[in-house]
Amino acid sequence: MKKYCYFLLLSVALFSAGGVSSLYGQIDDDRTLKSKKERFRTLMDSSNLHYNNGDYRKDLALNFDLLELAFEINEPYYIHKGYRNLAYDYLILGDTLLAKESFEKAEKQALLSNNDTVRALTYMDLANIYTITGSGPEAAFDYHDKSIDLFEKLKDSAGLAKAHYNVILTAIEVDDLTLAYTHIIKARKLIPHGDASYAASLDNLMGQYHYWKENYEMANAYFKKAIAQAEKEQHNIVLEESYYYYSESLLEQGNYKDAFSARQQYENYLGINQQKIISSNVEAVSTNHIVKEYKTYVQQAEEKAALQAEIVANKSTLNNVLLVAFCCFLILFVVLFLAFRNRKQLINELKLKNQEYLTAKEEAEQLSQAKNKFFSTISHELRTPLYGVIGLTTILLEDASLKKHLKDLKSLKFSADYLLALINDVLHINKIESRTLENEFASFNIRDLIKKITSSFEYMRVQNNNELHIHISESVPEVIYGNSVRLSQVLMNLIANACKFTENGDIYVIAETTKNTLEKTAIKFYVRDTGIGIPAEKQEHIFEEFSQLDAHNYKYHGTGLGLPIVKKLLQIDNSDISLKSEEGKGSLFTFTIEYDVVHELPEDQLEEVFDPSQLKDKQILVVEDNRINQTVTKKILEKNGMRCSIVENGALAVDIVKNESFDLILMDINMPIMNGIQATKEIRTFNNNIPILALTAVEVEEMRHSIFESGMNDIIVKPYDVTRFIQTIYRNLTEVNSPISNRPKLRAM
Repeated sequence: MKKYCYFLLLSVALFSAGGVSSLYGQIDDDRTLKSKKERFRTLMDSSNLHYNNGDYRKDLALNFDLLELAFEINEPYYIHKGYRNLAYDYLILGDTLLAKESFEKAEKQALLSNNDTVRALTYMDLANIYTITGSGPEAAFDYHDKSIDLFEKLKDSAGLAKAHYNVILTAIEVDDLTLAYTHIIKARKLIPHGDASYAASLDNLMGQYHYWKENYEMANAYFKKAIAQAEKEQHNIVLEESYYYYSESLLEQGNYKDAFSARQQYENYLGINQQKIISSNVEAVSTNHIVKEYKTYVQQAEEKAALQAEIVANKSTLNNVLLVAFCCFLILFVVLFLAFRNRKQLINELKLKNQEYLTAKEEAEQLSQAKNKFFSTISHELRTPLYGVIGLTTILLEDASLKKHLKDLKSLKFSADYLLALINDVLHINKIESRTLENEFASFNIRDLIKKITSSFEYMRVQNNNELHIHISESVPEVIYGNSVRLSQVLMNLIANACKFTENGDIYVIAETTKNTLEKTAIKFYVRDTGIGIPAEKQEHIFEEFSQLDAHNYKYHGTGLGLPIVKKLLQIDNSDISLKSEEGKGSLFTFTIEYDVVHELPEDQLEEVFDPSQLKDKQILVVEDNRINQTVTKKILEKNGMRCSIVENGALAVDIVKNESFDLILMDINMPIMNGIQATKEIRTFNNNIPILALTAVEVEEMRHSIFESGMNDIIVKPYDVTRFIQTIYRNLTEVNSPISNRPKLRAM
């Protein structure tokens, strides 16, 4: 380490010594360079003056000196200006080839300078070339626009003024007076302070515009102003143009005397300017000689600059080698140090990231649990009142004295059922996304299943005046093994979708086999309607969540979850859904699911023989805290010949079961004081035989284990179908003599 430090100190000392010896020389060079740049600016001002006054011969000679000085400064910015000035001199002298060559060299230096101002000037030059040579006004205006954009970006008002002035000249060249006027107005706002020549030129152009527009009074005012300023600046070109158009304007007004006087002034300045042009033409031969000398000089200057660059490069080679060596050792030292420090820092960061990951994981799990709890709570809070509405409506529908209200009651029940379906859709999509959906496989009769599903849409079918057709191929087995709940959900969503968007039409539910063996069958399902159809542009998005058609004239809309649920459920069954639809002609949905073939139903799935007389006078205890739900349940039980006792919480239920005899208990889950789970556990400590059925509006999948673990025999989810409700009670009453451990744990009805 001591050796490294010594080397570093020695290297720094060597570089420092070299730096001190060249310090004073560097200061002198800086002073000389600054002086040259000041002289360059002075020559530029003189060049512009000669150019504006038409002294092109003097301007050309001065620009040779300007370019020589630019090479001495040896910076692209200054060399660009030198070539640019020469290019404009060549244009005036009519040598477009040399002008083009000079502009190309100026453009090269502009790119090397990496200066936006220089780029803007280059665009202006190219625009002027296109204008002068007549190669194409479109290209000229395009370059003008680029030049203006850059000057605006740079907020260079002087450059922007020049850019607008050049657009005016191009516009006048193509007779676009409106465009010329627009840029005259813009340019006048940007007149550089103290630039009287520029102001005179703009006043002259404004006067010409009003002359062409036959606004002679206005034109005269601008011509007078331009003449006054141009005479002060001895700007002969502006004086020639201004007097010419001023005389023409006065002539149009009938002011012949003043027109004659202005005409004389015009001819005077015309003669002066023509003499300069003739002089320039006469001197063209000598100019060619000067140009040849200039080319030789430029070549020598370029070779000299290259030689100086090579000498400088050779002198700096040794310094560069030493500098590289020094940097290599320094980098090696720094790398070793940083490697050790970074390794330590990386280990600390990994520990921190691991901790952040664990924290994020815990937060995600908490959010997931909160979300599930929220949906569970919403499920309970919405289903509980719906149970009262659906239950009371079902009871009222069976009351013969309310026959005149039958239509209204059916509509009320349908609305409640429809709301329940929407709630179930939201809950179902949450289960799928959280992967908490249970796989419940059982044997089932597919024909009975499809008939039950389609019959549930009878009210909607009648409302929309549709015909519902069912066709199940004879090749489809009678009994199959699979997830009947999932198939029901798929078919119900597809049929509901068809019923919503079909009026005065037909809906077809078809099942046929695509593959049959003794053990397996692949069943293809078709759900077709003659409704409004789905536009081609919407078909790609129709299976996205909350995607809906614009069906303003239809009664039903839904949540936009039905078809997304269908697609996700089929993906679980390794299937997919296909859609064919034409707007105004209906839609066809198809999917295929493979099932096991069942040749004989298990004994526990054979249909029970329902004997209503066995329910008569059975004592049922209803444990429910909601008064409306108490009334609904009591009416249904009493209507079917049973006797009903009601308590409002689990603690009262435990007390009454200890003192009285009941045949069956309907137990709510969420209750004050003592919930249904705890109450059941208490009852099982002294009574193992009485059937206890969970009567709840909570999500079954979340509570199933807790319900059966507590000792309950079955689950009824509110709101329920009354027929299935009674059958569930009947089934559990007939099994009352079986030991609890041997009773099948039935899925929720």
